[in-house]
Amino acid sequence: MREHQGDDPITTARFRDVATRVLDALLEASPEHATDLGDHRFDDQLTDYSATASAARATMLTEALAALDDVDDTGLFPDDRVDLEILRTRVTGDLWELTELRPHEHDPLLHLPGDGLYPLIARESVPAPDRLRALTGRLAQVPERLATAREVLHDLPRVHVETAIAQAKGTRQLLTDELQPLLQQETGLADRAEAARDDALAALAEHVRWLEAQLPVADGDPRLGEQAYAARLWYTLDTETAPDALLTRAESDLQAIEEELSELASSLAGAPPRDGQVREMLDRSAALAPVTDQTILSLCRSALADLTARVTELDLVTVPDAPVQIIVMPQARRGVGVAYCDAPGPLEDGSVAAALPTFFAVSPTPEDWDAERVASFYREYNGHMLRNLTVHEAMPGHVLQLAHAARHQGATLVRAAARSGPFIEGWAVYAEELVAAAGYGRTAEDDANLRLQQLKMQLRTTINAILDVRVHSRGMTEEEAMLLMTRRGHQEDGEAAGKWRRALLTSTQLSTYYVGYREMGDIARQLGSGRPEWSQRQVHDAMLAHGAPPPRHLRALLELE
Repeated sequence: MREHQGDDPITTARFRDVATRVLDALLEASPEHATDLGDHRFDDQLTDYSATASAARATMLTEALAALDDVDDTGLFPDDRVDLEILRTRVTGDLWELTELRPHEHDPLLHLPGDGLYPLIARESVPAPDRLRALTGRLAQVPERLATAREVLHDLPRVHVETAIAQAKGTRQLLTDELQPLLQQETGLADRAEAARDDALAALAEHVRWLEAQLPVADGDPRLGEQAYAARLWYTLDTETAPDALLTRAESDLQAIEEELSELASSLAGAPPRDGQVREMLDRSAALAPVTDQTILSLCRSALADLTARVTELDLVTVPDAPVQIIVMPQARRGVGVAYCDAPGPLEDGSVAAALPTFFAVSPTPEDWDAERVASFYREYNGHMLRNLTVHEAMPGHVLQLAHAARHQGATLVRAAARSGPFIEGWAVYAEELVAAAGYGRTAEDDANLRLQQLKMQLRTTINAILDVRVHSRGMTEEEAMLLMTRRGHQEDGEAAGKWRRALLTSTQLSTYYVGYREMGDIARQLGSGRPEWSQRQVHDAMLAHGAPPPRHLRALLELE
């Protein structure tokens, strides 16, 4: 790590010691999160959601917060001061969520073991024998974990139960087809692992039956309500943006994007603007770039190669050498989004992380969908939209940004372990705009179609924030949400229905895209105007050189305040 000398060496040393101890306690209490981050000390454990363990976690968080509050930040240099504030906000948010929101008592998705098992199966972060031993330990805890879930869960929202059933069934596939190669590779450890796997499968089957029995009585409200939503929004965004201000700005921006999209559609049509013209041009754009289940992965691979070359050619940002694998999204992780980026954990050993690929996961259509539903999906995710999706998830979006973040060597591990959602998603949405403005570099029509789809995605990003606020704190109905998405957002019915479910499942997360995009774009413009001699690459490299802190802290680190 880089060495820093603080204004007060004693205070600096004390803070870094406190930060290390607090992070250790947080990671030990959340073993699955530790594994995702690349800390493998707790790979054989699952988070305990029992009442006793939750009470102990609350005590730990209270003590951690007291230790952080006891640090005098006036004796710290800016980097340490930022880390202190990030960690204090994270601990305070975790404590509020555990004691006030209490999602472990209402959300069955939290209790499913799939996210804890998947990285030990899919990632070669540690030697195969160690992974299988750790996996065996986690598998052995699945029956008790699910029994605890049935004890503590109550007032379940139906949408959470339905999604949990689908993901639990997907975990069964994970533990059969996808686990088999590891079992065959480590035959000496396979017997014990298979026995634990069989017990876990039986426990999952029992749990699915229990979840299905809850469906008739699953009448819990997935909406947070105005007060809880405002509190969670603060902790998620780590900004002063209140729900009312967020809603006002998003609805104003939505109108401006609609006007820009209308102008572009009119230009493409070669005719004055009129009702229905935008949708016609979007449908024409989709028809020009058809996609199927058989071609979606190959098209994403081609888009990634083209975009990597284009970003390098334009010198938009330094492109790290980070291996990427485009994969089919595992069943156990479906039900929330159509794609995600899964990079090696920032706490992985450097030499190990360098050899590990980043997964760009894409979800084709389910096998039980009829032809019209599949066609609707691929009108939404046509070839032009897939390029924009690849910008967001990979280049120069998440894959590139996370590779830059992995290079950050701080005096503490706070920014590696507590990455900001608004920073990460905001950069990816900003990257979409950056590439669309520069053009794909082929033909004018190609560039116009990419811009058309990027503006549609910007509509979606903005509508997501509106949905988030209105669903959880304003009582927005499903009918109102569907009309907003399909009419003003020009989304297909299936896409809109999936986003309605996601809004109910993930409060405040949908706002990170819009708020982060606005803040990251503002930072890029302010930094560029303040350093007129800098190139775009220098501006963007500077933004990405500090890990992934909340944007308000990035401003301080870049001395923009």
